[in-house]
Amino acid sequence: MHDKGGCCGATPPNTNERPCSDPVCGMKVAPNPERKIVHAGTDYYFCGTKCMTKFSADPGLYLDKAGAQVPSSSHAQTDTIFTCPMHPEIKQRGPGNCAICGMALEPLMPVAEEDTSELDSMTLRFKASVALSLPLLIISMSDLIPGLNLHHVLGADNFNWLQMGLATPVVLWGGWPLLQRAWASFKSRNLNMFSLIGLGVSAAYLFSLVALLFPRILPAAFTMDGMPPLYFEAAAVIITLVLLGQVLELRARARTNSAVKSLLALAPNTAIRVRPDGNDEELSLDAVHTGDILRVKPGANIPVDGVVTEGTSNVDESMITGEPVPVKKHSGSKATAGTVNQTGAFLMRAERVGAETLLAQIVQMVNQASRSRAPIQKLADKVSSWFVPAVIACALLAFIIWATIGPPPAMAHALVVAVSVLIIACPCALGLATPISIMVGIGRGAREGILIKDAEALELMEKVDTLVIDKTGTLTEGKPRVQYVVVAAGFDQEDVLVHAAAMEKMSEHPLAQAIVDYAQEQGMKLLGVEQFDSITGKGVRGKINGRLVALGNRHLMQDMQIDVSLSQPEAQHMQELGQTVVYLSIGTQLAGLISVADPVKATTPEAIAHLKESGLHIVMLTGDNKITAAAVAKQLGIDDVRAEVLPADKFRHVQELQKQGRIVAMAGDGINDAPALMQANVGIAMGTGTDVAMNSARIVLVKGDLRGIAKAYTLSRHTMRNIRQNLFFAFVYNFIGVPIAAGVFYPWLGILLNPMLASAAMSLSSVSVIANALRLRRAEL
Repeated sequence: MHDKGGCCGATPPNTNERPCSDPVCGMKVAPNPERKIVHAGTDYYFCGTKCMTKFSADPGLYLDKAGAQVPSSSHAQTDTIFTCPMHPEIKQRGPGNCAICGMALEPLMPVAEEDTSELDSMTLRFKASVALSLPLLIISMSDLIPGLNLHHVLGADNFNWLQMGLATPVVLWGGWPLLQRAWASFKSRNLNMFSLIGLGVSAAYLFSLVALLFPRILPAAFTMDGMPPLYFEAAAVIITLVLLGQVLELRARARTNSAVKSLLALAPNTAIRVRPDGNDEELSLDAVHTGDILRVKPGANIPVDGVVTEGTSNVDESMITGEPVPVKKHSGSKATAGTVNQTGAFLMRAERVGAETLLAQIVQMVNQASRSRAPIQKLADKVSSWFVPAVIACALLAFIIWATIGPPPAMAHALVVAVSVLIIACPCALGLATPISIMVGIGRGAREGILIKDAEALELMEKVDTLVIDKTGTLTEGKPRVQYVVVAAGFDQEDVLVHAAAMEKMSEHPLAQAIVDYAQEQGMKLLGVEQFDSITGKGVRGKINGRLVALGNRHLMQDMQIDVSLSQPEAQHMQELGQTVVYLSIGTQLAGLISVADPVKATTPEAIAHLKESGLHIVMLTGDNKITAAAVAKQLGIDDVRAEVLPADKFRHVQELQKQGRIVAMAGDGINDAPALMQANVGIAMGTGTDVAMNSARIVLVKGDLRGIAKAYTLSRHTMRNIRQNLFFAFVYNFIGVPIAAGVFYPWLGILLNPMLASAAMSLSSVSVIANALRLRRAEL
């Protein structure tokens, strides 16, 4: 058996063999000949057709590289792909440090049970360092405390050796990971934050060690009253403060993917399958196959995507759609993995399992988007590329100036200044400013049922000034429904509905199906029709119980010589509302009218009002007729309406708006919307629409609720403001901190920054950027 990238080798002799791993998504799957690809003499098994298609297109991507995975808690740590939040191009199997910036890597796909080994290690080193650095700090500053001058009590030699004894474990053990990263940065020539820390701490510690062991070899410029100063406490406290910053940063970074982790935790580990003999069996979720009948008990999370086959219940879908109201489920209703069954038990047929479930696709989509690069990141990347060399140059220049013209001991002051400059500068905060906000923002969108496919879409959404919206299925429900039933004298509503539904059950037209569905919802039994005849462009006619029945438009009634004059006021009013009116005659009399329309979604008026308040210009683009389009637009307060538009024309309309200098977002749900969605600056698809539309768009609204557009627009503004704040924090820290550390203000103010304070400021810069980004989790949308 050949195992590479989580694949299985030759087909096992029986199905009781251990499950294999899908090389694309990482899920455990049972060997299935229908989902097998042979590559380079090895059999690979897959959870579904999508993973098979991806693998067959480029097997090397999943066998030789780190592809995105949907890991489970059972995956070995060494099989998990890790990446850097600042440099997503860095990927490796198992944990480690980024080869570019030195930061601790994190799983490419967040897992419900997070590995905390890096945090635990840093926390242990920090606690030990505090235990040694605190007494060291007290000892070194004891001459400032009345009655506690340990320098005189212990004697100079004992005092100095005690400092070295306390500082050495902190620097060499507590700071070992930091020094390792610094060394790796110089070896790879990728200078970073740890390069500066390593230089600064090493300079302070090694100078102090030489001064302690060989004081006579140092020039007079390094000494004060004949004795060189020691900086053991500075080296130890700097390491301790940097470790504190690492601990705070790791804890904060663990929270940035909380939205994805909470989604991962929704999927249960097991499912209850109903065997052909009617008995239940509990099995691992990996063993569930398409077509299996599963039992979902009250309070349980739904295991896979499928259709309810028996029973009724209310299901909480808020974690997927953001909609707090439970949804009623009955036979034929769709059930989504990860949602919570509340009141009743039901049976469902599994339709999508493994990586094909909506939950798995959301997790993968959100994760890939959070790793993408926003255009604004280019600024930070440019600055970071020259930042560390510039800081080292500043430190060297400051050292030379202080050593040349500084007050005595000149060299000692020069060393303090150089170390302070190296320590206070933090490129980490600058590098984290954009990706950390993008990660939190996209995760926040996922919690609201807004799937943002890439960081550029999130950035562009803030700049959108024009929103083009398709009518059918976007503003409206996309499914015609009966609106009014008007009954003529001598008939009742049941007569009208029973006869109309009997005639329409013979037709394939969507309006006909709406009438049939409405009659069945009322519990009416459909009658048989004889001598059925369809009249193109007018309607249908036939005989029911021996009486001639006709159903159609006004022209059909005229042909049948049926007087419809008394019904015209009602018919005209319905047509003004954008509804289609159908006339029903029984015998030689008009029996009634039925109006059918595609109703506006209940949430659409609120969404449109909010978007208009935000200053967006809204354009309704539809292939529907002008009367219906105008009626819907009037109802929603949309002034710019373009009706009877062909799919190709939608594409051209978006292009025209862009030529006018507008930044266009397009919202749609159908195959005919796909070209326009691709052309728009930001394409927004309804999650209730077609796969083609969703694949063409950069933002998907899972619930198909237009209020999601308003939320996405607000989220984009919050996120971009947050990124600008982070960049401001990062630049200001260095703009103010580096000159102070270099001693620029010393001649006028007498200010010379202690390296320990520089270290505290450096740590705070990274922590402040992450803490600011985490505020997005609570932003009001």
